[in-house]
Amino acid sequence: MEFKRVVVTGLGTVNPLGNSVEEYWEGLKNGVSGAAPITRFDASTHKTTFACELKNFDPSLYVESKEIRKHDPYTLYAYATAAQAMADSGLDLEKINKDRAGVIWGAGIGGLQTFFEETLNYKHEMPRYSPFFIPKMIANIAGGLLSIRYGFRGPNFTTVSACASASHALVEAMNYIRMGKADIFISGGSEAAINPAGIAGFNSMRAISTRNDDPKTASRPFDKDRDGFVMGEGSGALILEEYEHAVKRGAKIYAELAGGGISADAYHMTAPDPDGAGATLVMKWALEDAGLNPEDIDYINVHGTSTPLGDVAEPKAIQKVFGDHAFNMSISSTKSMTGHLLGAAGAVEAIASILALQNGIIPPTINHFTDDPDIDSRFDFTFNVAKEKKIKTALSNTFGFGGHNATVIFKKI
Repeated sequence: MEFKRVVVTGLGTVNPLGNSVEEYWEGLKNGVSGAAPITRFDASTHKTTFACELKNFDPSLYVESKEIRKHDPYTLYAYATAAQAMADSGLDLEKINKDRAGVIWGAGIGGLQTFFEETLNYKHEMPRYSPFFIPKMIANIAGGLLSIRYGFRGPNFTTVSACASASHALVEAMNYIRMGKADIFISGGSEAAINPAGIAGFNSMRAISTRNDDPKTASRPFDKDRDGFVMGEGSGALILEEYEHAVKRGAKIYAELAGGGISADAYHMTAPDPDGAGATLVMKWALEDAGLNPEDIDYINVHGTSTPLGDVAEPKAIQKVFGDHAFNMSISSTKSMTGHLLGAAGAVEAIASILALQNGIIPPTINHFTDDPDIDSRFDFTFNVAKEKKIKTALSNTFGFGGHNATVIFKKI
């Protein structure tokens, strides 16, 4: 079977660096940290008192004010980014076949804010919950509501694979288009876990940084003194389209989604395989799926969360897959700036990879102060300052709790 080609024709994001693709790219280029003390609630009793929150996000730009209370923040973020991406794509809803347009969305947790608030309202003597509790909370509701908003009757489901969720969504949407089962997808992911339960839960796992005295430098991927990731929130949306369909309507094409890979560590509930076995497989399979050789890759947007174990395992896997070429490629972790957006990370980082292709600029890995002797110093992690470099291919990794791994590869057209 000859696969159809898949291209990206629209982008949208709200994240800690900005509430548009343009603001996001400016922040990435300039090495801006989105971390700051938490404003959403009083975090003074928590071990971690900072995060990468959205700034000045106004949901009423995308949803009627009277409807906002019916949605968890993670759904409001999805609405915002899908609206941006659809507008950017130039798709005319009156001219497309909506039976062949779908939504595949990613969320690692879903409506955690809603669950937390409703639990606080529980009274043993008279349990009372909002009628919107369940539909606001469930992880699939954002994708469902996007299909309702745009009338897309094609494939519609949600991928839930922790921090790999959005990348899994992109791979699934790509494959439906490749096989001729759809022409258009809204795909990506959203997450809103910055609340007392989210922060306390990750604190209890010792997964997030406690560098409360200096939040802006707390996310330190590949630095010797890293102490965990920084919680982020937001969303990323991509319009994926069959190539001929896009060309026929004269669409602007950002890049080709050339391939993807999916694997499992089969190792531990939360820790990565120390030798990067699952990460090695997923990158190999993504290259094979894209019909590319290791030396064809110019840039990797790594998972790079700033955790002690993960930041050692991923470079090991890269070296196994790419050999000596691993030291010729540019690599960076944009989580050093955005923090970790959990289920939305894959989409927001896919957008960073596409923008790097488009603009010939490698975003930096900021907050590097001390080399880690356990990480090969020959890697080009683009520490601290962005650099200009013409690139034709970009690979993006996302790995999640449970050992879920997903990789996507973009090519310049």
